[in-house]
Amino acid sequence: MSRVRLSWGTAGLVAGLAGLGVSYGAAQYLGRRLSPFDAVAELVISLTPGPVSHWFIQRVGTWDRTILGIVIAVVALLALLAAGRLAERSWWAPLPVYAVLGGIAATAALTREDSRIDDALPVALGVVTWVLALSWLTEPMHEERAVLRGPEPSEGPSRAALADASRRTVLIRAGVIAVIGVGTAVVGPVVGHGRRRVEQARRLLNLPVTRPVVPKRVGLRVPGVTRWQTPNSDFYLIDTAFTKPAIDPDTWRLRIHGMVEREVVLTYQDLLDREVTEDWITLNCVSNPVGGDLIGNAWWSGVRIAPLLAEAGVKPGADAVLQTSEDGWTCGTPLEALTDDRQAMIAFAMNGEPLPIEHGFPARVIVPGLYGYVSACKWVVDIEVTRFDRISAYWVGLGWAEQAPLQMSSRIDVPRDGAEVPKGPVRIGGVAWAQHTGIARVEYAVDGGPWVPAETGGAAVRPDGTPNRDTWVQWAATAELSEGDHVVRVRAVGVDGTVQTGVERDVAPAGATGWHTRRFTVG
Repeated sequence: MSRVRLSWGTAGLVAGLAGLGVSYGAAQYLGRRLSPFDAVAELVISLTPGPVSHWFIQRVGTWDRTILGIVIAVVALLALLAAGRLAERSWWAPLPVYAVLGGIAATAALTREDSRIDDALPVALGVVTWVLALSWLTEPMHEERAVLRGPEPSEGPSRAALADASRRTVLIRAGVIAVIGVGTAVVGPVVGHGRRRVEQARRLLNLPVTRPVVPKRVGLRVPGVTRWQTPNSDFYLIDTAFTKPAIDPDTWRLRIHGMVEREVVLTYQDLLDREVTEDWITLNCVSNPVGGDLIGNAWWSGVRIAPLLAEAGVKPGADAVLQTSEDGWTCGTPLEALTDDRQAMIAFAMNGEPLPIEHGFPARVIVPGLYGYVSACKWVVDIEVTRFDRISAYWVGLGWAEQAPLQMSSRIDVPRDGAEVPKGPVRIGGVAWAQHTGIARVEYAVDGGPWVPAETGGAAVRPDGTPNRDTWVQWAATAELSEGDHVVRVRAVGVDGTVQTGVERDVAPAGATGWHTRRFTVG
């Protein structure tokens, strides 16, 4: 062991990782939603201009959070490595690096709408750990350097023996620091009051909901076409929360206020005690490009919003509702969309199970026919009845449209782009959607030829016998194609007669448009 030498940079990494472990463990022990690392990630997300966010999501999809975390981690590790190398000069040389890192983390922790003053405590503990751990770790390294540069002692241990002793001390101290950092990171969540306990409370819930039964005739059983019902584990996830809020249902409250006659505050049990509404509803992210997969269809259970607003008594002149999440995210929703005949609801179950934490547990808002960034507030805690000219919701402030009804769209799932299919009849299929309008038919065209009607799956039917127009439909066709390269495109026609536009528009500022196209080879 005496032959192993710890470099100054490595010492900085050991001390730095210990500080990160202490700050993470402290945040978990205190029941904070965000560790300092996560808070910095969410600060970066909030400060990123809308077009940049859109460009990034377009290229990496749901990997955006992972890549952002990796980038922040690399930057932090490089800074900690530099702090260690600065410690070679003196014990105080790394302090500016730690001050900058700590300042960024403290700013991120304290500038969130859901922040409290003690959110800075994990940051402070992490910075103190950095300073003390690096000083303690590098003390024998300075001694070793002094011994090696000094003269050979006339008596007692040799210079080599003294250097070896210093190295052993460094390695022992590095082990102690590592154990403290790892131990705190592990123990904090175990004894804390965070996600683990919320998950346990979620599993114990017995909700007044039914299990989903996929309606007959909605599926066409075409291999490769997306399932009509999207499992919770496969449902797309797009939000600004780097770490998802873990909210105890016993402490959750929903406040309805603003331009109302009386304020209404609901507990989770209040929600469960009300009349439950359930429906199949397709959700589509505004960041979904033509042919993209940021869309899913699930069986949602909850309480309709219209009666809640009627109970509060909406005042004349109101035209909007500002929804606020536990983490401070906001969206502005047209009041009309929450009070008309659509199944706009405060949902507490998804596919017959309590909402997963990632999808908004204990409760979230579902509004058919609108993009999520103007309607689907996860972890919702506040509903303010107001006017659009008085608010600026999160994504609207970044340049996206204030109101965003869903664009009718369709997608080809098979054949895959660039696929080689055998000679003979070619099976083509996919999905189409026009929430709250409904799909009347789907048409496809091969190699620039005429539009040909495709077979479509049946629409789901509500208990009252009316068709459900808030879900997607599957479509399929069989084409006799010659050997060689082919191009197929698809378009949908709504129940109201509207034909899906072929004009190509980007997802910003109000959703992508255009016909999805696939190229493949027969033979």
